[in-house]
Order: sequence, then C-alpha cells, then structure tokens
Amino acid sequence: MTDTDGEATDRDLAHLLTATRTNVALAWVLVGVFALVAVESLLTRDYLWAAFSVLVAAVVVLPPVAARQVRRMPPWEVVLLAGLPVVGRAVATLQVTSTVATYLSIAALALLVAVDIHMFTSVEMNVTFAVLFVVVTTLAAAGLWALLRWGSDLYLGTELLLDPGPDGVLTDADRAAIEEELMREFVASGVAGLIAGLFFEGYIHRRSEQDARLQERSA
Repeated sequence: MTDTDGEATDRDLAHLLTATRTNVALAWVLVGVFALVAVESLLTRDYLWAAFSVLVAAVVVLPPVAARQVRRMPPWEVVLLAGLPVVGRAVATLQVTSTVATYLSIAALALLVAVDIHMFTSVEMNVTFAVLFVVVTTLAAAGLWALLRWGSDLYLGTELLLDPGPDGVLTDADRAAIEEELMREFVASGVAGLIAGLFFEGYIHRRSEQDARLQERSA
C-alpha cells in the first residue's frame, strides 16, 4: 500500500460515503422494502421482525434526515447486508436464518452505526478503527443475545437456550451441547464481524482508487 492509499483510507468516512445517484436509488429502494416488511410483520403480529426492520431502516435514513439531504445515503451494499434477513423475508418464502447470515446482518448494522457516530458526534473514526468497532460490536451482540435467551429461559419458562429435552431434565450432556453451540455461535459472530469489516475496508479502498482516478483526470 502506498502512502497515498494510506492517507485516503484514513480520510473522513463521511466524504468516502458520499453517494452516487445509483447508490441513492438502490439504498432508498431497500429502505422501502424494510418499511413494507415492517408493516406486513405488524399486521401478522410478528413484532420481532417489525422491530428489526424499523431499526435497520432508522439507522440507514439517519444521515439523510439529519443532514436534510436525500443523497446522504450509506453504500447500498452495506444497507443490503444489514437488511439481509429482512430482504430474505420479503422475497416470498426465502428465509435467511443461518447463524453466520444473522451475524453478518448485525455486523453490517454495527458498521452503519459506526458511520452515523462518526458523522453526527464528536467521535472521529478512521477505517481501521471502524473495522475493529464492527468486530467487537458483533461479538458483544452475540454475548448479549445469549444472556437474553438464558434469562428468558430461567424467568419466563422458555426453551430458547436451555432445552431440557422430552423428559424435562437438563442433563450434563445437554449442558455440554449448549456450551458447544454457544461457542460455535461466538465463533460465527466473530467471523461475520471480520467478513463485514474486510468488506467495508475493501469498499473504502475501491472508492479511494475511484476518487484518485477522477482527480487525475480533472487535474
């Protein structure tokens, strides 16, 4: 990597995420899909999907709403990745339910949050820190989700995590299986966060190269 590339990589994230017309159109189309899924989920009383759809849409539209510029949209690729389960649900019977896909969505959502924090708070992030933020946030989300399921099983009588089996007794083998499943889930969340972070870094490098070529042509 050259010094010029390094400088471009550490430039203002808000500048690097300035959108083209195609990006703006695709990003807003995805927001519309999220809104439709939220309405459909409310009508079918699927409140978890409705809440997730609204959350993703809200994070995406925060930059244009706050800046009062409809073109101030994040990259549509990141928006699609964040709303992957939502888009999958919107396409007929397609369901994106794998652990890695779920945490890829969370990682992309964390990336959008990082961009919003950089743009609208006094906190400034370079690309490297943003990637680290995505990985750590995704791991934290996996841990929080595990704690929520454990608490729900203990106090609400659900069987989201602690499944005692048909005899109603939680054996040592059951506990070992639960621990193994949790470890796999944490690994999957870390891999998903790393994939999303590398995807974002690759996007930034591509945008930086495009900006450099445009500057050379205009010079």
